[in-house]
This record gives sequence, C-alpha cells and structure tokens, in this order.
Amino acid sequence: MKFSNLRGHFMTVTRHRHEVIRNCARAGILRQGLFHDLSKFSPTEFIPGVKYYQGSRSPNEQERIDKGYSEAWMHHKGRNRHHFEYWTDYSPKTKKLEAVKMPLRYVAEMFCDRVAASKIYNGENYTNSKPLEYFLKGKANRNIHPETAHFLETLLRMLVVKGEDTTFAWLRWYLKNHMDY
Repeated sequence: MKFSNLRGHFMTVTRHRHEVIRNCARAGILRQGLFHDLSKFSPTEFIPGVKYYQGSRSPNEQERIDKGYSEAWMHHKGRNRHHFEYWTDYSPKTKKLEAVKMPLRYVAEMFCDRVAASKIYNGENYTNSKPLEYFLKGKANRNIHPETAHFLETLLRMLVVKGEDTTFAWLRWYLKNHMDY
C-alpha cells in the first residue's frame, strides 16, 4: 500500500465529506451532512479505496475492473440511504428487484452529494452543469424510482439554470414546507 495512495484517498474522502457538509447546511439538513459517508472510513471501504485510488474518479470503478465487482461499493450503498441503490426491494407483485421511492430528505442529501462529488472529481473544470451531465450519462441504465429520478433531475437542472445559491435556498424552503415530492 503506497503512502501517496493512503494520503490521497484520505484527503479526497475528507474534502468530499466537508463539501457535502457545507451543501447539507445550505439545504437545511446539517445533521445528515455531519453523518454523511462515515462508512468510507471502515476497513471494508477504506482499504480498497486506498488500493484503487487514482484521484480522478471513484476507486470503486477500478475495483470493479479488477475484480468484476466492488465490495467497497456494495458495503457503502447498503449503509448510506442517500444512494438510490439502497432503495430497492423485491416486489411482491413482480417478484423482481424494484426501485422504491426515496424519502425526501435522502433525495436532498443525494443532491448535495452529487454536487460535492462533481466538484471534487472535476476540480477546476467544475461547472454547475457537471452534476447534471453525469446524471444524464447513466440515466438509461439506472434502477431508480421514476419520481425520485424526476425530482433529482429537476434539482440538477435548477442548479444549471439558477445556480447554487438559488437552488440550495429553494431546496431548504422545500424541505421545510413539504413532506414529499
């Protein structure tokens, strides 16, 4: 295990968490931000994160290439409710794995997370359109509840058109005044 990978991964995860905390505070869900992604410091996620660290993308992508799956990602998505992959279950009707509509507060955290990840991984090339571009790139292959996808895409499009200040202010207002989307 190289020290540069250890330092790089730790710094990337920490910078990402701090950005999510800032975003969650702006959205009015600071408590969620403070607990965001703590599982990344568990051995199951941290050790592969160091091993597969590249700095420009998630180490989980390289772990998938190497092993055919990412054990770190499976651990992460099963413990962090702001990931739509957490919200799947077997339908009693279809007997298939189906997407479940996410609670509003976790969709808000997912938005905060996506903006933060785009900033961290794009660096100086970040623009407010990067989170939407990433979302649209994977849209066809995503198993996400249609209402959840629509609400998240609405937030991402608002970010492009109205900017961060307006979007986070609107999300904060929405969370205070609505129980659902």
